Amino acid sequence: MKKITTTVALFLALCFFLITLLIPLVSATEDSWTTLEPMPTARDGLGVAVVDGKIYAIGGVVNAINEMYDPATNTWTTKTPMPTPRGRFGIAVVDNKIYCIGGTSGFREFHGTNEVYDPATDTWETKASMPTSRGGLCACVVNDKIYCIGGTVPMYYYTGLTGSNQIYDPKTDSWTSGERMPNFEGFGEALITSAVVDKKIYMICRSFNQMYDPQTNNWSSRAMMPVPSKFFVAGATSGEFAPKKIHVLDNRNHQIYDPETDTWTNGTAMPTPRWLFGIAVVNDELYSIGGYNGNYDGNYSTKIFDVNEKYTPAGYIPEFPSWIILPFLIMFTVVVIVFKKKVFRKIHD
Repeated sequence: MKKITTTVALFLALCFFLITLLIPLVSATEDSWTTLEPMPTARDGLGVAVVDGKIYAIGGVVNAINEMYDPATNTWTTKTPMPTPRGRFGIAVVDNKIYCIGGTSGFREFHGTNEVYDPATDTWETKASMPTSRGGLCACVVNDKIYCIGGTVPMYYYTGLTGSNQIYDPKTDSWTSGERMPNFEGFGEALITSAVVDKKIYMICRSFNQMYDPQTNNWSSRAMMPVPSKFFVAGATSGEFAPKKIHVLDNRNHQIYDPETDTWTNGTAMPTPRWLFGIAVVNDELYSIGGYNGNYDGNYSTKIFDVNEKYTPAGYIPEFPSWIILPFLIMFTVVVIVFKKKVFRKIHD
């Protein structure tokens, strides 16, 4: 009996020790930013996408660079560049392939180009072009179709805004049209960002927040951002590790939208104020990469960033580490074996 008591005591002590190891994992600092390894090539207007937990930073104003970031090792790797150099294009992932659609390579050089990157083979392929050449568009995936919405188009001697909603089907390599986004037509230059939550597309601009339902092909208005901004990017958390929210970031603000309650709150702003950066979401943490500081100082190169900063949302619960189970199983097995031997001896004594 003494041996069993000793073994159980050791088992409980080990449990206590392992729980203390879990405390720093579970109590990760919430609503905070961490500075990570910078991107090898500083750039703005880039597109970022996630495949198998890896972040791909592609293109920019104006280049074709393709660099991969691995959050697990905090390292970067150079990959095959995009065939057509451009920035401010739509970027989306379907079946672990990255689609780069549209974009600009100059003030009035707009693209309808549709090029797809396969991370598994590190190769590019050209697909059917988008019917309307434009830049600054948003590419959103719902049911394996890519919805290319909004953006700017050539218009006389200036640029114009378009509410175009063109839908690409990677399976058939073909395009169709959806209901145009309302209240986004005319002259001018305005950035727009987007996020997908529960198969609904949220299009957010400084003057509106509109939701598109691909199933019904209808638009509806939602609560506007409390602090209007011209340059911003959005990323959505899934609800798996952090509450299901849309995080809208600009150079000085971090506004958080809750689609369920149609309300806004504030989060901690990025450590490095900047515009035209890329946002990637891995395990419900946001990675803000690259960008432009917007302060004219006569030297364009000093305004471009290679910054890579990670945001951990409020309410974040880290993934439970699988390795922590092994010691529990070993000790439990030992206790069971010792207990069975003791019972066996008593029966035969």
